Amino acid sequence: MADKNNKSSVFAWEGKDKNGRPTKGEISSKTLALAKAELRKQGVNPTKVRKKSVSIGGKGKKIKPLDIALFTRQLATMTKAGVPMLQAFEITAEGSEKPAMKDLVNQIKNDVAGGTNLADSLRKHPVYFDDLYCNLVNAGEQSGALESLLDRIATYKEKTEALKSKIKKAMNYPIAVVAVAFIVTGILLVKVVPQFEEVFAGFGAELPAFTQMVINISEVMQEWWYIVILALVAFIFAMKKVLASSESARNKMDLFILKLPVIGPIVDKSSIARFARTLSTTFAAGVPLVEALDSVAGAAGNVLYREATVRIKEDISTGQQLQFSMRNTNVFPALAVQMVGIGEESGALDEMLDKVAGYYEDEVDNMVDGLTSLMEPIIMVVLGTLVGGLIIAMYLPIFQLGSVV
Repeated sequence: MADKNNKSSVFAWEGKDKNGRPTKGEISSKTLALAKAELRKQGVNPTKVRKKSVSIGGKGKKIKPLDIALFTRQLATMTKAGVPMLQAFEITAEGSEKPAMKDLVNQIKNDVAGGTNLADSLRKHPVYFDDLYCNLVNAGEQSGALESLLDRIATYKEKTEALKSKIKKAMNYPIAVVAVAFIVTGILLVKVVPQFEEVFAGFGAELPAFTQMVINISEVMQEWWYIVILALVAFIFAMKKVLASSESARNKMDLFILKLPVIGPIVDKSSIARFARTLSTTFAAGVPLVEALDSVAGAAGNVLYREATVRIKEDISTGQQLQFSMRNTNVFPALAVQMVGIGEESGALDEMLDKVAGYYEDEVDNMVDGLTSLMEPIIMVVLGTLVGGLIIAMYLPIFQLGSVV
């Protein structure tokens, strides 16, 4: 229950700003009371606050992380080219094919036009712009280098989404193999095996054990196929529900995935790449290392690296060097630790972290390509074994009958 209570919700609000002008937006908070308190801290007098669903837009029109990455790149390109901020928002909104994205950009534009700085305007939409994103934008506004920071954020979002896409691709192949195997086996058991069963009924002899087992499974499938499908759907739904509501379950799943053959090393290297990419981006933006590690922990994507990052932050707070803190966790490979050490000694930590991220992103890319080529023969072997096994089971009685004759 504690996990559920700690989960933040998104609240849509309307109110008046410090100058008494009407304004509205969204805020992420654990409770309605905390949301109102946070708004008052920001100088907003809320008149209406209500809990809302996470997504906006119609079916197929939801705003995806890739849309935010594209928006960031467009904004970075136009501000770097000297296009005024409000005009950049107008161009971006007009060029968007999704009504939901167009509405989001217009809301941000209206807030900025009303005198709210960009970081605070983005914070009103926590579903799409997380703390890391908003903090980096804020750092750019404070330092007067918003154009270069937006470019860094755009690169970070593009690299992160590309990495996520590769991981999904790696995870989808085994799922596809299992799904195809289940479908083919189900069709054979329900449609093909019964035809042989009618033939065997006229033999008047005892069937081989393997054949009888397949026939028994076929009879169960014919009688209870809908129960099997419902049970499978219920299991998948229950797993999603448990993972969504229980942090402990998610942590166990994270550790389990790391132990899987082929998939585990891909997820492991992607976590290292995400750690290095996030730390490089935040550190280069001028965020102090200890504060940057907070953002890194939030973007770790895996409990093993999240806990390791928390331990690193504690060590850094006591004056220890990053390379030694990373080594003490026994999580990061020697190559990553040594490159971080070189970066610390040369005063170019952000550049070396960027190289670490690039190296492991390439590793993930190569491993996913390798998995893709590996899965093709595996699919053939799995399906061949299933289909071949069923064919052998069906023809065993005929072979035995032929040997008797």
